[in-house]
Amino acid sequence: MKTRHTLAALALAFSAAAASAAPAGATVPGEAAVKAAKHAVTAYRDDVVDTLAKLVSYNTVADKDIPFERNPQHLGFKKFLKDEAARLGFDFADYGHVLVIGLGSPDAQEKVGMIAHGDVQPVDPGKWKKSPFELDRTSEPGKLLARGAEDDKGPIATALYAMKSLKDLQLPLSKRIELYVYMAEESDWEPLVQFVKTHPLPQVNITLDAEYPAVTAEKGYGTVAVTFPKTLPAAPAGEPSVAQFGGGFFGSQIPEDAQARIANLSPALESQIRQRAAKQTGMRYAFERQGKDLTIVAKGVSAHSSKPEDGLNAISMLADALAVRTWPDSPEGAMVNFLNEMVGTGYLGEKFGNIAYRDSFMGPMTFAPTVIRQKEGGGELSINIRRPQGKTAQQLGNEINAALAQWQGAHQAVQLADVKVQIGDPWLQQDAPQLPVLMKVFAYFTGVKDPKPVAVGGGTNSRLFPHAVSFGPAMPRTVYTGHSEHEFITLKQLLLNLEMYTAVLAELAE
Repeated sequence: MKTRHTLAALALAFSAAAASAAPAGATVPGEAAVKAAKHAVTAYRDDVVDTLAKLVSYNTVADKDIPFERNPQHLGFKKFLKDEAARLGFDFADYGHVLVIGLGSPDAQEKVGMIAHGDVQPVDPGKWKKSPFELDRTSEPGKLLARGAEDDKGPIATALYAMKSLKDLQLPLSKRIELYVYMAEESDWEPLVQFVKTHPLPQVNITLDAEYPAVTAEKGYGTVAVTFPKTLPAAPAGEPSVAQFGGGFFGSQIPEDAQARIANLSPALESQIRQRAAKQTGMRYAFERQGKDLTIVAKGVSAHSSKPEDGLNAISMLADALAVRTWPDSPEGAMVNFLNEMVGTGYLGEKFGNIAYRDSFMGPMTFAPTVIRQKEGGGELSINIRRPQGKTAQQLGNEINAALAQWQGAHQAVQLADVKVQIGDPWLQQDAPQLPVLMKVFAYFTGVKDPKPVAVGGGTNSRLFPHAVSFGPAMPRTVYTGHSEHEFITLKQLLLNLEMYTAVLAELAE
């Protein structure tokens, strides 16, 4: 208990210092908003962490074998939120995949919405010091580690206590506040798409699923999936060849793991591979020789695929380590050749024909291999796309197909199978009346001068709600840990978020 109080006090002191450092003459939140924010971190600095611990204890990863409506983990999570809402004095409605927690009259004509999601991405428990579904408060002092700590269960906990703080102080709110918790954001948007068609939504909304100061643009999500068929001929007998190649975990994570087995490898060629791998910064390799075969295990750094610059792509880097020669066009060898010739170790698509481009506000398109799946027809390589405005989907699709055709022409022996190109649209919010409030709250509590909206590579539910923009929970120019195997939120950031969410709600709902 002493450690937790000490860290919370440090976070409170940081917030107070940042507020005093706000630029002179800047527009600042009203007195009631600041008072409510201070009350939130003073009264609920421990409670918000305890609630987060309960939220992350439910494994709300989508399970293809258990329907959502019968999944005990999802049902338990929903019941906990229902009980928590009642305990804190809020109303609660369960619409299946969508939960709505409200403060204020349900009949109010004007509403302010907050949007978050309660489901989480898959996780590899073996990569965590403790269970990823147990809030780890001790392994790394100052950090709260768990799947969902940042994406999105930390934001849900802070939103609840922001609402509770306004209720405690009985602020005269003229608008109802509604917290929307969607239970399938990471796997299936269709239930929410259908819900928003018939449910009366708040006029102004903030999504708690991205970055500060505020996100007004999101890149479009896309995928290029190419299958290297099993029917490709085996390498000539006795010739060095790639016998196995795989890696990745799921499509929206930069892969941390990759592995290969090279058959009939001479000591001289093995030495070249080892030397090339040793030149890569940050990668870790394990080599195991078994007769004429060499097994290589590559370890990179996982990250959200919308921010490939935050990770170290094990698939790309392992393929690069093998780029000491052109491999025979077995299914696995053809995939390695394809990666080296068309993707490389970058993530901007510069080697993939003419697809690379960037937008002055939304930034560059990113193009990163994320997962290799073994299917009935062969090995499927999936490449994740995050595209800004600046090209139409048709233009980009044509350029992708042209690049694939050019590679195919140079590799007549390799008939790519089951090629899939899916291109989503970028999104830009041009009508967000709440932006001035978000900017002044962010500036006041962080001391950042003249903050401006930003664009991100990820896609949030902001796209589905009126006048919505994202507001946190991650600070700008920091590594976003959601989707990684080292997801956390710092206690300092959790409490800073609590202050800012409370102040924003007080300003928008007064």
